Amino acid sequence: MDNRRLTKAFKALSHPNRLQIYQEILRRRSMPSRNLAGCALTDFINALNVGAPTVSHHIKELVNADLISVERQGKYVTCFLNEAMCEDLQRFFLSKSPVDASEVNQ
Repeated sequence: MDNRRLTKAFKALSHPNRLQIYQEILRRRSMPSRNLAGCALTDFINALNVGAPTVSHHIKELVNADLISVERQGKYVTCFLNEAMCEDLQRFFLSKSPVDASEVNQ
């Protein structure tokens, strides 16, 4: 993973609301039902207690950083984790850690 891509991801995640959005998408990814794996825009509007334009801006920044993708179905927008980028970030942090990567999953 190149530094430009990392910088873009870290910049996007540096805002508390964007970090919260990303963490919620990560949390939902582990849910057993695939239809719960995404998050609707309205979920974030309610959770963050901010307006739709603000949430849309944060979503756009996360998409531009390649951290998430969005699917539009009519007036509904659902956000999904970009699994490849998530794995790249995990590899980056594990490569910088003094802990053996095999110990992390235990």
